[in-house]
Amino acid sequence: MRKIPLIIIALCASILGSFAQVTAQVDSADYKERKLKIDEINFVSGYYLQDGNHSAVTGGIGTEKLTDLAGSIELKLSRLTSKGNKNSLSFDIGVDTYTSASSDNISPLTGPSRQDTRIYPALTLGTENIKKGITLRAGVSYSREYDYHSRGLNLSFIKSSKDNNREFGVTLFAYFDLWTVIYPYELRPPGYGTAGEDDPLPVDILPRNSYQASFTLSQVINERLQVALLFDPAYQQGQLTTLYQRVYFNDSSERVEKLPDTRFKIPVAVRINYFAGDRFIIRAYYRFYYDDWGNIAHTTDVEIPVKLSPFFSISPFYRFSVQSGIDYFAPYKGHNTKDEFYTSDYDLSPFNSHYIGLGIRAAPPNGVLGLKHWSSVELRYGHYKRSTDLVGNSFTLALKFK
Repeated sequence: MRKIPLIIIALCASILGSFAQVTAQVDSADYKERKLKIDEINFVSGYYLQDGNHSAVTGGIGTEKLTDLAGSIELKLSRLTSKGNKNSLSFDIGVDTYTSASSDNISPLTGPSRQDTRIYPALTLGTENIKKGITLRAGVSYSREYDYHSRGLNLSFIKSSKDNNREFGVTLFAYFDLWTVIYPYELRPPGYGTAGEDDPLPVDILPRNSYQASFTLSQVINERLQVALLFDPAYQQGQLTTLYQRVYFNDSSERVEKLPDTRFKIPVAVRINYFAGDRFIIRAYYRFYYDDWGNIAHTTDVEIPVKLSPFFSISPFYRFSVQSGIDYFAPYKGHNTKDEFYTSDYDLSPFNSHYIGLGIRAAPPNGVLGLKHWSSVELRYGHYKRSTDLVGNSFTLALKFK
């Protein structure tokens, strides 16, 4: 698996080389035909809040109250080469700021709630051979917050048929993460630090590596029906246990969570888009999921965009999900001290969930508010409810400029 980064680096160098060659050609008389242009700029802002009473930090009981404010900007540029190929560059950066009341219970001295900020930039380079219908992309990403940072690499190959009715794509991902190990205050080993900036005591930093392959086959069946098959196997290795999450046993003893250090996931999905006339589209999705921790899940999703006018539409959507839960889950004081692995994280428990909402989108031909390059604006609201009593609400605003 360590060969993946070398392949991606080589492809990045190749794509950068092609950009450099085009730059040299731009200085010639063909400048206007081949200059770098902005394809689109996307702004997305979201707000999410939730509440519940099964916090993993306190062993499956206590508040799950959380708020998250997120924002991201994506810039897409492209350039045509003298051979008719299309080179592209995409850069995006996102910032999340969240507060979690349950995280404060790691140590009661941190304040009324725990606040943190995550920053995650990403860069993707691509080249498309339009005549052959082949696209290559390579990207790098980074994410950092208080106790965690991640470096990511990805490599994509996409092949389209001559009539553009069929497309096959494969993407390889690799993420190399480092976790700062934080323990609940009462379970810290002697001489172990809090990971606070003013604490000189040492803490452990442990790795977690994740590898994923994504295979997609899409087919236009006829002018109304499109189908896509998706297969996304993934493998994780390293620090998969969240060590600041407590587990309480049936004898009232207490430990930190313990899970295996490897995990293999197999999701398989199908997506169907049906154009039911000029005003309606039915977008349906089903996914089956299995992992070697014993979790089996089914997810169904349907969204029906309705065009109320040539430039205004609404999109009601609904998603239902059910999972069996992993073999190592038990609720508060449900574990036996002889168990090899144990967690009381309700994200890994048996549950079913419902997510329902509505999207509103406007894309006027002369631009939003008469601004020609402001091509669309979309607002979405979703309400989430889980059988474990977790409730969440999300608001998303998306702006597109072209």
